[in-house]
Amino acid sequence: MDIYEEIVKLRQEGRRGAVATIVNVRGSIPSFETAKMLVRDDGSIAGTIGGGCVEAEVWQASREVMESEKPRTLTFNLNENPKYDTGLVCGGTLDIFIEPVLPPALLYVFGAGHVSVNLYKVARGAGFDVTVIDDRANYASRERFPDAKEVIAEDFDQAMAKITPQESSYIVIVTRGHRDDMRVLRWAVQTQARYIGMIGSRRKTITIFRELTKEGLPAHLFERVHAPVGLDIGAITPEEIAVAITAELIAVRRRSERALPHMSWFKTHLQNPSDEQTTADSEVVAEVDENS
Repeated sequence: MDIYEEIVKLRQEGRRGAVATIVNVRGSIPSFETAKMLVRDDGSIAGTIGGGCVEAEVWQASREVMESEKPRTLTFNLNENPKYDTGLVCGGTLDIFIEPVLPPALLYVFGAGHVSVNLYKVARGAGFDVTVIDDRANYASRERFPDAKEVIAEDFDQAMAKITPQESSYIVIVTRGHRDDMRVLRWAVQTQARYIGMIGSRRKTITIFRELTKEGLPAHLFERVHAPVGLDIGAITPEEIAVAITAELIAVRRRSERALPHMSWFKTHLQNPSDEQTTADSEVVAEVDENS
């Protein structure tokens, strides 16, 4: 079995995994330097790094690496730890590097106006596979988005019925109107997407949140919504807004642990619903909707 082909297959299927590689050997071990083992998200493996207790521990660590999406290096001293005396080891020491295998980051951009064109360019340069959706064929076109993974020119409801975002998916809502933003958000919060962002002011965000919760959508579904979308870097132009949004996408993709200047109302107010009216009345933030 070719591990590299298995890695490609895993990513094409939108699945996760981890690859363990013996990167350093001192003394005798039951395998060889550069030996590899792929652990898939269902727990199955391809390849081997020698078997026994070492492999069992690496399997468990690989599961943790694919969850955290951060690499790790393990060192095993087979001379000193009696639990490795299984008849498979020979008394050496080895270092094993475990790295995550992640599916491509898929970005669905709803809306094909000025912000979308710039977001497509910046996000694609940052490694996202971009799909653009708009109900206007003259906007959602290959001429405007030549290297997009897919360009869908049809009614938003019809397009959403064909799309199934996975845990590696990101959704940014930048349509030309409040009503379209709301119906896309209604659908988005019920998907498995890792990230959901919606452009607009805090006032608009609160209004849409109220409307959707009145419809019966649970408030907790909005905990991962970034609205207003992007990091607070003072962005004004479509080009700057695209950078702010992409920066936030990267922070989520890389699981940034540091405090970041998110503009999202949900980051500070969702846990305190009583603050909604105060925020709506006191916040004066310029609303940035797409122009038709």
